[in-house]
Amino acid sequence: MRIVDVAKRMTFMLLAVVLFVAAIGLVKFRQIQAASAGSASFQPPPEAVTTLVVREEPWEQTLDSIGTVVAVNGVMVSADLPGIVEAISFDSGRAVRSGEVLVRLDTRQEVAQLSAAEAQRDLAHLNLDRIRGLREQGITSQADFDGAEAESKQAEARVVEMRATIDRKVIRASLTGIPGIRQVTLGQYLKGGDPVVPLQSLDPIHVDFAVPQQQMAQARVGGGVRVSAEGSPDAAPAGKITAIDSVVDETTRNVRVQATLANPRSALRPGMFVRVEVVLPVKESVVAIPASAVRYAPYGNSVFIVSDLKRPKGDTYRGVRQQFVKLGSERGDQVAVLSGVKPGEEVVTSGAFKLRNGAAVFVNNEVQPGNESSPKPEDN
Repeated sequence: MRIVDVAKRMTFMLLAVVLFVAAIGLVKFRQIQAASAGSASFQPPPEAVTTLVVREEPWEQTLDSIGTVVAVNGVMVSADLPGIVEAISFDSGRAVRSGEVLVRLDTRQEVAQLSAAEAQRDLAHLNLDRIRGLREQGITSQADFDGAEAESKQAEARVVEMRATIDRKVIRASLTGIPGIRQVTLGQYLKGGDPVVPLQSLDPIHVDFAVPQQQMAQARVGGGVRVSAEGSPDAAPAGKITAIDSVVDETTRNVRVQATLANPRSALRPGMFVRVEVVLPVKESVVAIPASAVRYAPYGNSVFIVSDLKRPKGDTYRGVRQQFVKLGSERGDQVAVLSGVKPGEEVVTSGAFKLRNGAAVFVNNEVQPGNESSPKPEDN
């Protein structure tokens, strides 16, 4: 009897445990089911973005190239004659005018020789005057007079020569410009032809660049160019094409083009690499958007367009759809969209990095990103 009672008791306990576990499992299942239903119906809050209703506008066509800044006039000032540096009259980087004295060499020996030559000239003039008087009286021969006249001219030429030698030992600026770092010091002995300082005329200035032969017809003398140099926001922004080479490079099939620009602040220096935009006379209408609106990716560039979308339940909301675009050239803060966006569509201009296709958005245009075709340095 006792064994039977124990078995019944064990069976009852096992049944109670099974029922308890089943009840707990049912409750958890209901909780998970409710949580799943809640998450399915959950909608994330809209993202704050700025937008712009795009429109078609005339877009300036440009031809881009990389150029090199070249001085219109530039020389390496050198010593004409040998000598010892006696005085340096310029500062590196300070503008000088044509003819201004830069360096003086020691001329004490030449000055002494000039004094001797002037004395010899004066004596030769006196002798010539005496012989001229004697010749007029018929006392001396014509040969003596001719010899005295030749000696007088030789003495005069010797004085002129010594003065020229002294003047050549005064090194002057051959053009108006800015000298570089001087390469001489006081007391240094210079040989003829030794460099003294590079001197460059920086206003105006040339920019040399290359154009492919198939686009050579688009570059014409008198056409406008824009130049920008990295690290030089004050660089001259505009200039004109002044020369086109008459031959095409056989290796690159490019033609060399030269533009001239005003450079009043000397922001462009010879040897600098610059970006050159040749402004073409033809314009076309494109959709222009701020560059901040584009989401760049290796598989394709895209923008987000704001429109009224529908949820699965049928209610509408303000959301975005991702649209792949084909981009053209850039101009200031703007980039041209060749295809993918139509005039009148509302494009997200900032905040695109946090969006996904179908995301809800909240438009707040109190602060807009830059959208200027020609931004100024102070706008950055």
